[in-house]
Amino acid sequence: MIGILLDSTGYRIMATLHILSAIVAFGPLFLYPGLRKAGETQTMAAMHMRMTFPALVLLWVLGMGLAGMSEGAYELSQTWLALSIVNWVVLIAVSWFLIRPSITDASESAAAKLAAGTGVTHLGLVVGMVLMVWKPGL
Repeated sequence: MIGILLDSTGYRIMATLHILSAIVAFGPLFLYPGLRKAGETQTMAAMHMRMTFPALVLLWVLGMGLAGMSEGAYELSQTWLALSIVNWVVLIAVSWFLIRPSITDASESAAAKLAAGTGVTHLGLVVGMVLMVWKPGL
């Protein structure tokens, strides 16, 4: 409810960019299995490092900007915001250490790592959405 009350133009622009960066960060991951089957591993690698990973970093920057612009309504000590940061750190680690190296590797173990990484990322997306919508502990 508080988020709706933060009604400045700058806050709305920042929130819109935050949502768009989430779409760019998570959307392409739904394409990875099909691209891998089609043999487009170089396309996946380029998309991951030029679009998906930077959007995931931007997601955090914009989220922290929103917290800073909230005029004290949101504090880093609030449960939902602290859990969101932990979720983001896990997603960054999965993206960098699990998904990125397995994209261009043609082995079966790499395919399993990519599947696990995208699965964890999709779960992280759901967790992040629940935290952003319901804001537990607020």
